[in-house]
Amino acid sequence: MTFPPDAASARQRFGISFALLARAWRHEIDRNLSDQGLSGATWVPMLHLAASGGGITQKELARLTGIEAPSLVRLLEILEREGLVSRRACPQDGRARLVDLTPEGETRLAEVRASLYTIEERLLAGVSDEQLSNMLNVLGIIRKNIDETGSGRA
Repeated sequence: MTFPPDAASARQRFGISFALLARAWRHEIDRNLSDQGLSGATWVPMLHLAASGGGITQKELARLTGIEAPSLVRLLEILEREGLVSRRACPQDGRARLVDLTPEGETRLAEVRASLYTIEERLLAGVSDEQLSNMLNVLGIIRKNIDETGSGRA
C-alpha cells in the first residue's frame, strides 16, 4: 500500500502498512514452503518445538503459536502421522501431552530453515544490515509495549 507523502504521518500509516507487510511476508514464505509440502500451520509449530527444546505441553505450544488448542490437536495428529512429531503423556500431569520433534521432524525443519534463509535473503534485498538492525530495535520496542499492556499473545 502506497500513501502520498502528505496523506498521513508515518505514525498514522505504520499500523496498516505493517499488518499488510506481515500478511504479504507470510504469504510469500508459505507459497515457497508449500513446495516442501508444508504450510504455516505446520512449520511454525515445528519451529517453536525446536526453539523450546521439545517436550512441551500441547497447551504451551498452542500459546506459543497462537493456534487454538482443538485446531492444534488436529494439526499434531497430521504431523504425528507424517512422522514429524511425537506425543507422550506428561509424567507430572496425566491429562497433558508432551510434544517433541522426531529425528525426521528435525531433518525436515533443517530443510525449512534453509528455505527460510533463502526466501528472507531475497525479500530483504536492498535492506542494509544497519537498517535491519534499526528495524529490529523498533520492533522490539513495539513488542515490549504490547507485552506491557497485557495483550501480547505470543
